[in-house]
Amino acid sequence: MSNLVFDFGAADHETAVDATKKAKAVCTYTPFASDAAQADEAHPFLVLDNRAGKLVHHTSGLFEKPEVRSSFVFMKDGEKVQADVLEIDSRFLGLLAWLGSNGIMVRLSGKDTERGYCVYKIREVSSDGVTKLSAADGFLQYVISRLLETKPQEEENPDEENGEDSDEMKLTSLQSMTDFLECAKNTLPANIRKWARRNLAVAKSSEVSPEERRHAQHALSIMLNIRWKDSYFGAIDPVEARRILDEELYGMEKVKQRIIETIIQINRTHKLPAYGILLVGPAGTGKSQISYAIARILGLPWTSLDMSAIHDAEQLTGSSRVYANAKPGSIMEAFSQAGESNLVVIINELDKADAKTTSGNPADALLTLLDNLGFTDNYMECTIPTAGVYPIATANDKSRISSPLLTRFAVIDIPDYTPEEKKTIFLRYALPRVLRRMGLSQDECIVTEEAAAAVVARFASEPGVRDLEQAAEHLAAHALYQIESTGVRSVTYDAAAAQEVLS
Repeated sequence: MSNLVFDFGAADHETAVDATKKAKAVCTYTPFASDAAQADEAHPFLVLDNRAGKLVHHTSGLFEKPEVRSSFVFMKDGEKVQADVLEIDSRFLGLLAWLGSNGIMVRLSGKDTERGYCVYKIREVSSDGVTKLSAADGFLQYVISRLLETKPQEEENPDEENGEDSDEMKLTSLQSMTDFLECAKNTLPANIRKWARRNLAVAKSSEVSPEERRHAQHALSIMLNIRWKDSYFGAIDPVEARRILDEELYGMEKVKQRIIETIIQINRTHKLPAYGILLVGPAGTGKSQISYAIARILGLPWTSLDMSAIHDAEQLTGSSRVYANAKPGSIMEAFSQAGESNLVVIINELDKADAKTTSGNPADALLTLLDNLGFTDNYMECTIPTAGVYPIATANDKSRISSPLLTRFAVIDIPDYTPEEKKTIFLRYALPRVLRRMGLSQDECIVTEEAAAAVVARFASEPGVRDLEQAAEHLAAHALYQIESTGVRSVTYDAAAAQEVLS
């Protein structure tokens, strides 16, 4: 790294600004499109002209202000050197302008190639070239990580824009949100970019009430902390998908086949299917487990809505900001909790949505979300892209679900298990899972085939396997007590012993 003291930065920048009053800004770069999720010498942020050979792996300096020239200025052997920007990842255009406009000193990590000096890491540094461990560098790394996660969005009107542990950072202050919009504006969907500028103006205005400013700032923080990703889906390995399903679920071959068919469809179109999935079956048959398995296969975060606890459509769609206690609805909160626009929304107990309200069935508020046409929250006052949302609903009785909702799902009926299947699930899945959770080995708590059959018979009138899992917990806890209190090394349960413990 060059040893330097930057005493030329402020003065030279002011001189350059004066020069722009007489001369037009010089743009030296060509933008290129990239969807690389990590930066390296093959996928750099930007490429600098290094024909003079002055740039080395760690070089500290300043980017010129955007109204002057697109170049990087640094000191080498007591001499001021200017290296023009030849190429730049189009996602980083805003960041380059922000760094230059604010005179932020940075250290570049890169490699000299035939293409030029390829920059793949940028850190903020102090005036003596030492890396800052500060909130400012934390913000810079946060922005870089967000930019790498996105794809450039198409501009509706390009002229209109003239007017290390970064994952835990949240944009909450007006300054951080202002800076983020300046750095990352071309990676946001066009309608959200316009919405953000309007709300930022309201949040900063002295001509509106404090309540309006508070709502605008809160809405901005929610929106900008969501990673707005492209809805393109890469290929999913059907073999791995089948392994996950077999690991999570016993039997259910028809259900697994339907899910694998959906995976094949995604691999062909690289888009989510037009319809979500509605899993219908008795309680305890694994509907929620299937939902989590699908989210795991898709590699998406998941969030859930419990329709049995929602009694008004406003709980889903949010309340208007005209009210002092206004807040976003459950759907917008789901995006916020997931932290990104591509997610699985698990809608639990869709058949238990309250249809006897004066404002209609709250479940009907889901229609626009299910149509993938975008969802509008009353508090946010903005249409949210939903092309990357995959809804999975569960229900016990599909006859209680309205026809408009049913037509927006591919319905999969989940049958109850046979007694033999329940016995297998108890021995191969429920009991081993409980033993692992309690820290017991399978040799310490032994349940015979006859005992398992007795457990299944005891709960024969109950649908699903939840009662079997509770029975496994009871037997394992009893075995652990015997081992700890009497010193025995193992406890074996036959049919009579199991019945006595569970009675």
